[in-house]
Amino acid sequence: MIESILKGVGLGIFLALSVGPVIMTIVKHSINDGHKGGMSFVIGVWVSDLILVLACNLFSGLVATALHFTSLIGYIGATFITSLGIYYIFFKKVSIKEEADPNVESVFGKGEMTKLFASGFLINTLNPSILLFWLVNATAFATTHSIIERLTIFGIALVMNMAADVAKVMLAAKFRDKLTLHTVSVINKISGTILIGFGMLIVYKYIFMQS
Repeated sequence: MIESILKGVGLGIFLALSVGPVIMTIVKHSINDGHKGGMSFVIGVWVSDLILVLACNLFSGLVATALHFTSLIGYIGATFITSLGIYYIFFKKVSIKEEADPNVESVFGKGEMTKLFASGFLINTLNPSILLFWLVNATAFATTHSIIERLTIFGIALVMNMAADVAKVMLAAKFRDKLTLHTVSVINKISGTILIGFGMLIVYKYIFMQS
């Protein structure tokens, strides 16, 4: 069991330190929308990860079949991520929501929270790297670890990743009071450019390199 705990910790650290479109979008939403916006986004990511982990462990054959459509998933994911990047650069209206304002709830309501949740869920789910990551690990551990050991490994990894995401939200939101609208506009453009870069990387890695 100690071995399983250590593997779970190692997997969690790897996830927490991984750089991808998710972390950049967490920072952007936390700066623009504060803790509520950042948390709405990361909860969508968590739900995606949980579904993928369960699917890879319980229906590994079905998920493996889905990997035959990696190019299609890559096209969809790259299109979605690139579109978000373009939106952040050219169309996103720059604002800084004041969480201390009693009227914030009416401005940042359930509709906005649902959009951010869906955005986090889709960015994570449509990234072929995430699907491949969970499937490879689930397959590797399936032959050498019991179900209890696998629950321990993936449970610890997910909890550690969740804690890291919360820390990212809190740290990013903490600096928002020191930012001007111009600075936030620059951050949006940088975030959008990075997302477009990740979209192009997905196209290159999962489409052109496999053709």
